[in-house]
Amino acid sequence: MKSCRGMLVLALVLFANGARAQPEDTEQSAAEMMRPAGGAIDKGLEFLASQQNEDGSFRSNSMGRNPAVVGLGGMAFLASGSTPDRGPYGREVSRAVDYLIANTRPDGFICPPGGQGHGPMYGHGFATLFLGEVYGMTPREDLRDSLSRSIELIVRTQNSEGGWRYNPVPADADLSVTICQIMALRAARNAGLHVPKETIDKCEEYVKKCQEPDGGFSYMLDNRGSMFPRSAAGVVALYSAGIYEGPEIERGLAYLDRHLPNAAQAGRESHYFYGHYYAIQAMWHAGGNRWQRWYPAIRDTLVRSQRADGAWQDSVGPEYATAMSCIILQIPNNALPIFQR
Repeated sequence: MKSCRGMLVLALVLFANGARAQPEDTEQSAAEMMRPAGGAIDKGLEFLASQQNEDGSFRSNSMGRNPAVVGLGGMAFLASGSTPDRGPYGREVSRAVDYLIANTRPDGFICPPGGQGHGPMYGHGFATLFLGEVYGMTPREDLRDSLSRSIELIVRTQNSEGGWRYNPVPADADLSVTICQIMALRAARNAGLHVPKETIDKCEEYVKKCQEPDGGFSYMLDNRGSMFPRSAAGVVALYSAGIYEGPEIERGLAYLDRHLPNAAQAGRESHYFYGHYYAIQAMWHAGGNRWQRWYPAIRDTLVRSQRADGAWQDSVGPEYATAMSCIILQIPNNALPIFQR
């Protein structure tokens, strides 16, 4: 069986990415926290690999060709320590890269035929984030070209408020699409690509305006009200814009504190995997007691809800839910630049 815990592979990736070594006690703590999830991660990654087609898409009839699902699947493999053509899931990573490059349009829009789904800028954002994480791990020129064009599309489609919406036109904006784009921009900037400062500044202003008095975040500037999934996304959007402390962060984290994961939520909470994908990032960056409290709670909830075949399930499909779950459970690996503290 392929193992997601190959420490040699993980060490090589951390070295290649220039990751700062964590203090020994922090590494031990992360390893201890992940240990109960080890088998679940292995089974989840095995399931994802078994569902990937030769072209890099997945078998699901509804969303398997969606670039967000492909990008998130690739992120799950990267989080285990694999890189393009290296490590237990190196082939799967390369397939995902191939698929997204092949489906990058001349204008930079990553939008495969039949794979658009609801709101194609979601797919574009997650796919661009994945390509930004892979960039630097492989010398492929076609990757740089695809990534550069996809980033340029994000920059030119930002609307006057500072956000993005379902389609690549600078019209209206909502927070859930905006977080996808700002994370992609952050990944590209981390990898050395140019991202205009004014784009980041406008996005930061938009996200701050979306925050509610209770610390949560609204969906749109004219559609107010806090909910957990988009509030987790709002905190991570601020982190991605380079805001690591201040009243907006503290109020956002305090709001999330009231939504500690529990088994009763699983399967009933709207946008469950989406929300916890961002919440785990928020708590990882916050560190301290928040992280020590949050990770075991979501870990145990996900381990209990995994299917016998290694998958997790929601309305988007098993590949999406499984990729999200594997990313969440592997956050302590610290293997991806976008998640590093």
